[in-house]
Amino acid sequence: MKKNILFVLSLFLVVNCFAQEEKESKKSTDTETSVYYLIRHAEKDRSDKSNKNPDLTKQGHNRAAYWADVFKKVPFDAVYSTEYNRTQQTAKPTADAHELEITSYHPFKIKMDAFLKKTKGKTVLIVGHSNTTPAFVNRLIQKEDYESIADDNNGNLYIVTISGESKTVQLLTVN
Repeated sequence: MKKNILFVLSLFLVVNCFAQEEKESKKSTDTETSVYYLIRHAEKDRSDKSNKNPDLTKQGHNRAAYWADVFKKVPFDAVYSTEYNRTQQTAKPTADAHELEITSYHPFKIKMDAFLKKTKGKTVLIVGHSNTTPAFVNRLIQKEDYESIADDNNGNLYIVTISGESKTVQLLTVN
């Protein structure tokens, strides 16, 4: 009888330990930290006002290469860009340096809940535009804190960190 009680007690302790371990594991994944780096595309060619999809200027390509240098030690898991030439060309040097494909997104059609779930616990670069980049930051933090970027400003870097319910933003100017 004592053996049976000891066996049941041991079994109870083992099961309880596994349940606690599973609970701890689940708790740690609930508080995984996601980090989002958001930038506006680099300088675009403005010589043809009718061109809605211009390429980057030489200065813009230099800035895109500079961004890749700034980000060389950031452990990106993904790179997102709108489908415009200027954003793709801005994202490419960083994506290439990290051996990542660029994932295209539409800034006004992206489903934020699905995006957050897909990128949970990851470090992501997002390249957008003067109006869509701050709007994306606002959607990530669920506040309207940031306005459109001035048209001559290609150096803003927003770093959004989400861990559990905590959401922080750093705004840096990199020139």
